Amino acid sequence: GRINSIHDVRGKDGVGAKMDSMDLEREKGITIQSAATFCKWKDSHINIIDTPGHVDFTIEVERALRVLDGGILVLCGVSGVQSQSLTVDRQMKRYNVPRLAFINKLDRQGSNPWKVIDDLRNQLKLNASAVQIPVGLEDRHAGVVDLITKKTFIFEGDKGEDVVEGEIPSDMMDLVEEKRMELLERLADVDEEIGELFLMEEEPTEEQFKAAIRRQTVACKFVPVFMGSAFKNKGVQKLLDGVLDYLPEPTEKQNFALDRSNDEALVEVTGKKEDPLLALAFKLEETAYGQLTYMRIYQGTLKKGSPIVNVNDGKKIKLARIVRMHSDEMEEIDEAHAGDVVAMFGIDCRSMDTFSEGNMNLAMSTMFVPEPVMSLAIKPAENKMQNAFAKALTKFTKEDPTLRVKVDSETSETILSGMGELHLEVYLERMKREYSVECISGQPNVSYKETIDSKMTFDWLHKKQTGGSGQYAKVAGYIEPMTEDEIKEHGKPNQFRNKCTGTNIPPEYYISCEKGMNDAMVEGALVGAEVEGVRVVLQDGASHAVDSSDMAFRLCMAYAIRDTMKKASPSVLEPIMTVEVEIPAEFQGAVTASLSRRMGMIQSSDMNDDGSGLKLEVQVPLANMFGYSTEIRSLTQGKGEFTMEYFQHSPVPRNVQEELMAKYKLEREAGEAA
Repeated sequence: GRINSIHDVRGKDGVGAKMDSMDLEREKGITIQSAATFCKWKDSHINIIDTPGHVDFTIEVERALRVLDGGILVLCGVSGVQSQSLTVDRQMKRYNVPRLAFINKLDRQGSNPWKVIDDLRNQLKLNASAVQIPVGLEDRHAGVVDLITKKTFIFEGDKGEDVVEGEIPSDMMDLVEEKRMELLERLADVDEEIGELFLMEEEPTEEQFKAAIRRQTVACKFVPVFMGSAFKNKGVQKLLDGVLDYLPEPTEKQNFALDRSNDEALVEVTGKKEDPLLALAFKLEETAYGQLTYMRIYQGTLKKGSPIVNVNDGKKIKLARIVRMHSDEMEEIDEAHAGDVVAMFGIDCRSMDTFSEGNMNLAMSTMFVPEPVMSLAIKPAENKMQNAFAKALTKFTKEDPTLRVKVDSETSETILSGMGELHLEVYLERMKREYSVECISGQPNVSYKETIDSKMTFDWLHKKQTGGSGQYAKVAGYIEPMTEDEIKEHGKPNQFRNKCTGTNIPPEYYISCEKGMNDAMVEGALVGAEVEGVRVVLQDGASHAVDSSDMAFRLCMAYAIRDTMKKASPSVLEPIMTVEVEIPAEFQGAVTASLSRRMGMIQSSDMNDDGSGLKLEVQVPLANMFGYSTEIRSLTQGKGEFTMEYFQHSPVPRNVQEELMAKYKLEREAGEAA
């Protein structure tokens, strides 16, 4: 199952990266799903999860960081801290994940590790310092100098597999001393033992150095920075040594469970394999053999064939198979211990369910799921694909909590919402490949509404004579607009008031009149949208002893209101969204201008304490927000984020109303012709 050589993700060499096993991943050259594997290095077992770097697949990073004890933040030696590094940094801080940083691609043109370390300190506000110095950069990059042992490591062989240890070249001595002093100062700021030695001007031993870096890395107060080029396998062996030296073992990292029988009080998890079992399902995947559930074991031992209990719903399950994952290949195992990441078959559960042996009512805390920012209206190209379409959506939404599906009650469209254009595009592509469902996608329809702006009286006679009893009804009264406060007070969008005196309209027909009013409100006269904010007052009418009926009054009322609304200066309302935009301060001008182009009204803008970031609150019509997620990313080099929620319906500008009316008229004519 394991491979013994290195390949490129895109698979130009015909093999392709092991951890990016999906066809789509190899085509686009990016990671889409997180993949788990494990490796042995020296005498230790390391469980590894490879996560995507693209902001659209942020949930994969979120769920991996939720269950890992430590992370390696991989940074590009040329471009440094990128937009996604900021997002991942926020996620790591949210779950208190200790980390190492690895500056990759030092063999590329224009690489500069010192700029990257400055970015880590200034943009991510991390106490970071190099524990290595690269020997040569760009095409001369050959290895690294270890600042703690003061030794040079040169990586030779085709794949950098031969590590040659040597002395520091004389021309690098000054830089080594300078960077070692910097490392010492950064450690002395946070570690007492090193701080005392520093004040007494004593040199710490190699063991004291390593112990201090480990203590402060586990406490999330320090980030050691490693260097290299992963594709050439330079620096990777020393990085794995760093993982063993500085990242916590399962027993060292503090993890907490919530005691459900004691008002969700925090209980620390021991991480020992002899204690009762506690495991968390953090990722689900549908395979040809059923649901595959990825688990992180926090304490105790998971044995094949032993019963376990899902704490969230109390179901008891017998474990049939436990497998250790290596990307999409599996290795059967009989048992797994605290700290392992394994997968199980045949278990029906949800993401973030906790499993125990049934004697504890402890649950692990769940993870943060960001709100979707972009939606598409989708439907299958042919009706016969409907079943596969529904099946695919059910599977995808179970796998990915950031993917939401809803059927719009007003426009009856299936709306797929996600984290960005690439995210949705990948799912539509997967639907086509895995389920053979071609989808037609487009912008979701905006749910417009209609209302009236002036009071208007009506007096309407409905008379129809056919063989036998006919239809006869007459109604009179007025319609008027309601204010927002009146709508809130009434609790319904429209109101019917009966001010009839006498029995010109027999009382049993009042309900029919109200039903007629409701029929008229379903479709407005301008763009066929729902009507709201109208009060109908019935004052008088007439009936016929034989020809009047429920139906006659219902139709009469509906015709009367539809006709009168056309004269009561009707207008179209559109949904206005409250949009919160978070951006670095230097992009303020460009982002404000783009929101103004989208008819946005800025309500407030707050600068954060150190002046580096800005939060804008803007009200923008929903119809103008399509495609904004792509625009804000390109304007802010991917560093900007936004969320939006419904605020209210407001009248559209005159020119937009005329465009909507013309479009509705064309659609109606086309419908009638068909």
